Amino acid sequence: MTTVVFYKTNGIYYGFEEQGHTGFAEEGNDILCAALSSMTMLLINAIEVSYACDVDYTIDEKTTDIRVIAKSALPEYEKDEKKQFAVSGLISAYYFQLMDLLEDYYDFLDVKEIERDPEK
Repeated sequence: MTTVVFYKTNGIYYGFEEQGHTGFAEEGNDILCAALSSMTMLLINAIEVSYACDVDYTIDEKTTDIRVIAKSALPEYEKDEKKQFAVSGLISAYYFQLMDLLEDYYDFLDVKEIERDPEK
Protein backbone atom coordinates (compact mmCIF):
# COMPACT_ATOMS: atom_id res chain seq x y z
CA MET A 1 0.00 0.00 0.00
CA THR A 2 1.12 3.52 -0.74
CA THR A 3 0.47 6.09 1.96
CA VAL A 4 0.45 9.75 1.03
CA VAL A 5 0.53 12.29 3.86
CA PHE A 6 -0.16 15.89 2.87
CA TYR A 7 1.21 18.76 4.92
CA LYS A 8 -0.63 21.97 5.48
CA THR A 9 -0.34 24.94 7.77
CA ASN A 10 -3.15 27.36 8.47
CA GLY A 11 -5.21 25.38 5.96
CA ILE A 12 -2.69 25.83 3.12
CA TYR A 13 -1.20 22.74 1.47
CA TYR A 14 2.55 23.02 1.00
CA GLY A 15 3.90 19.47 0.64
CA PHE A 16 3.50 15.74 1.00
CA GLU A 17 5.27 12.42 1.48
CA GLU A 18 4.56 9.18 -0.36
CA GLN A 19 5.72 5.87 1.08
CA GLY A 20 5.35 2.25 0.08
CA HIS A 21 4.49 0.28 -3.01
CA THR A 22 0.84 0.19 -4.06
CA GLY A 23 0.88 -3.56 -4.68
CA PHE A 24 -1.85 -3.20 -7.30
CA ALA A 25 0.15 -5.17 -9.88
CA GLU A 26 3.64 -6.45 -10.58
CA GLU A 27 6.43 -3.92 -11.05
CA GLY A 28 6.25 -2.50 -14.55
CA ASN A 29 2.51 -3.22 -14.84
CA ASP A 30 1.21 -1.28 -11.85
CA ILE A 31 -1.06 1.40 -13.32
CA LEU A 32 -1.75 2.94 -9.91
CA CYS A 33 1.96 3.35 -9.22
CA ALA A 34 2.44 4.83 -12.68
CA ALA A 35 -0.40 7.30 -12.10
CA LEU A 36 1.04 8.43 -8.77
CA SER A 37 4.52 8.82 -10.25
CA SER A 38 3.24 10.79 -13.23
CA MET A 39 1.11 13.12 -11.13
CA THR A 40 3.93 13.71 -8.67
CA MET A 41 6.44 14.58 -11.38
CA LEU A 42 3.89 16.83 -13.12
CA LEU A 43 3.39 18.68 -9.85
CA ILE A 44 7.13 19.08 -9.21
CA ASN A 45 7.80 20.28 -12.77
CA ALA A 46 4.86 22.69 -12.75
CA ILE A 47 6.01 24.31 -9.51
CA GLU A 48 9.67 24.43 -10.51
CA VAL A 49 9.42 25.30 -14.20
CA SER A 50 6.01 26.77 -14.94
CA TYR A 51 5.77 28.90 -11.79
CA ALA A 52 9.53 29.42 -11.26
CA CYS A 53 9.21 28.56 -7.57
CA ASP A 54 11.51 26.55 -5.37
CA VAL A 55 10.43 23.04 -4.51
CA ASP A 56 12.52 20.71 -2.37
CA TYR A 57 12.04 17.06 -3.19
CA THR A 58 13.71 13.73 -2.66
CA ILE A 59 12.97 10.50 -4.47
CA ASP A 60 14.43 7.27 -3.13
CA GLU A 61 14.64 4.94 -6.13
CA LYS A 62 15.00 1.81 -3.95
CA THR A 63 12.07 2.38 -1.61
CA THR A 64 10.06 4.68 -3.94
CA ASP A 65 9.61 7.06 -0.99
CA ILE A 66 9.06 10.64 -2.14
CA ARG A 67 9.06 13.87 -0.17
CA VAL A 68 7.95 17.17 -1.74
CA ILE A 69 8.03 20.50 0.11
CA ALA A 70 7.04 23.73 -1.64
CA LYS A 71 7.26 26.53 0.91
CA SER A 72 6.42 28.96 -1.89
CA ALA A 73 2.79 28.01 -1.24
CA LEU A 74 3.02 29.92 2.04
CA PRO A 75 2.87 33.71 2.39
CA GLU A 76 5.86 33.87 4.74
CA TYR A 77 8.09 32.36 2.01
CA GLU A 78 6.60 33.76 -1.22
CA LYS A 79 5.48 37.37 -1.57
CA ASP A 80 3.77 36.92 -4.95
CA GLU A 81 0.20 35.93 -4.05
CA LYS A 82 -0.47 34.49 -7.50
CA LYS A 83 2.44 32.08 -7.10
CA GLN A 84 1.30 31.17 -3.58
CA PHE A 85 -2.19 30.31 -4.79
CA ALA A 86 -0.90 28.46 -7.85
CA VAL A 87 1.50 26.28 -5.85
CA SER A 88 -0.92 25.52 -3.01
CA GLY A 89 -3.65 24.95 -5.60
CA LEU A 90 -1.57 22.35 -7.42
CA ILE A 91 -0.85 20.49 -4.21
CA SER A 92 -4.47 20.61 -3.05
CA ALA A 93 -5.60 19.45 -6.52
CA TYR A 94 -3.29 16.44 -6.13
CA TYR A 95 -4.84 15.75 -2.72
CA PHE A 96 -8.37 15.81 -4.15
CA GLN A 97 -7.35 13.66 -7.13
CA LEU A 98 -5.98 11.03 -4.75
CA MET A 99 -9.16 11.20 -2.68
CA ASP A 100 -11.07 10.35 -5.89
CA LEU A 101 -8.71 7.42 -6.56
CA LEU A 102 -9.44 6.09 -3.08
CA GLU A 103 -12.95 5.20 -4.19
CA ASP A 104 -11.59 2.47 -6.47
CA TYR A 105 -8.18 1.71 -4.97
CA TYR A 106 -8.80 1.81 -1.19
CA ASP A 107 -6.91 -1.47 -0.71
CA PHE A 108 -3.78 -0.02 -2.32
CA LEU A 109 -3.78 3.66 -1.35
CA ASP A 110 -4.13 5.65 1.85
CA VAL A 111 -4.31 9.45 1.92
CA LYS A 112 -4.00 11.63 5.01
CA GLU A 113 -3.48 15.28 5.80
CA ILE A 114 -1.86 16.85 8.83
CA GLU A 115 -1.22 20.34 10.11
CA ARG A 116 2.53 20.74 10.33
CA ASP A 117 5.01 23.58 10.76
CA PRO A 118 7.01 23.83 7.51
CA GLU A 119 10.24 24.18 9.49
CA LYS A 120 9.96 20.68 10.99
